[in-house]
Amino acid sequence: MKLVLTFLMVLMAQSGWADTLVPVRTIRAKQVITAEDLAYKSVDIAGTFSDPAEVIGQEARVSLYAGRPIRPGDIGPPAIIERNDLIMLKFSRGGLVISTEGRSLGRGSEGEIIRAMNLASRTTISGRISADGSIEVR
Repeated sequence: MKLVLTFLMVLMAQSGWADTLVPVRTIRAKQVITAEDLAYKSVDIAGTFSDPAEVIGQEARVSLYAGRPIRPGDIGPPAIIERNDLIMLKFSRGGLVISTEGRSLGRGSEGEIIRAMNLASRTTISGRISADGSIEVR
């Protein structure tokens, strides 16, 4: 009887556990995560990933250590602009579009706001990164 109760308690304790994605090796910040980097581990931690499609192709924002669950703030889309890249600065209002060359002062992915320098005027501006790698200035 005691063995059956112990088995039921263990079974009930494990029923809330879910498979969570963990790295199989240390993944350094700025590295893109591949399918070979991931494995499942049965742990009960809220706010972690269980679907590999949500993680594969993302970039590590911090170092991810083997066996530790991956949290949403640990990863993000890969950067398309690196610090000191030559980029196009674009300003558009109505039908007017002004483009000039600039240099990025940070790194980021599509949709993020970063600082850049207008190479013609040496003015520092902030803008949102477009999918084509240019920066939209507002």
